[in-house]
Amino acid sequence: MPPKQRQIRIEQRVGPDVMEQLQTRSNEQLEAERKHRSVAFAILGARAAERYDADAARGWFQKAMVASTHPQERLQIRRMADASLALAERRAGDLKVAVEKLGQEAPSARALFGLRVMGLIAPPKSMGIVARLRGILVAIVLIIVLIALGTGIVELISLPFGRLGLPPAVLLGVILDAAVLAILAMFGRRRQRAARARSTGGS
Repeated sequence: MPPKQRQIRIEQRVGPDVMEQLQTRSNEQLEAERKHRSVAFAILGARAAERYDADAARGWFQKAMVASTHPQERLQIRRMADASLALAERRAGDLKVAVEKLGQEAPSARALFGLRVMGLIAPPKSMGIVARLRGILVAIVLIIVLIALGTGIVELISLPFGRLGLPPAVLLGVILDAAVLAILAMFGRRRQRAARARSTGGS
């Protein structure tokens, strides 16, 4: 799964307890924040990047830069914005570089590969209509491959008990694919929550 942007944190002139408190607030509460506006806006930008909304992320980071009063803080916001926008725009190579500039461990090769695949399937709006049409074709091909793979596994399992017909094998293959994807998503969410907890604890 692509990495979640909330793992990318910003070093601020605030205590870890303040950062942890801000991370747990709702978007509406962050928008209304007055004491630590730059931090709140940067968190909103990171959350927008998690949704792969590059325009919204860019807008929040611009507001964070305006609200910031310390040069070092602005530098960190700029670096965090680079990482967030690289995530939102599915630029795996740029994300790796930007995260390393923040002094953090780069996303794993598996996470970067997932982000590249997502960039093919669901490219950002800035890539144009050709890239988006290509993404639709790639998605269709992947679905066909997954159905064929699931059907093949079901057929292989059913051989000792008598081979299934194609329609029930396809149906069971789709169910198998759905179950595997659900399990992978569950483990992915657990890893994301663990990474977010480590990130918040280290802020």
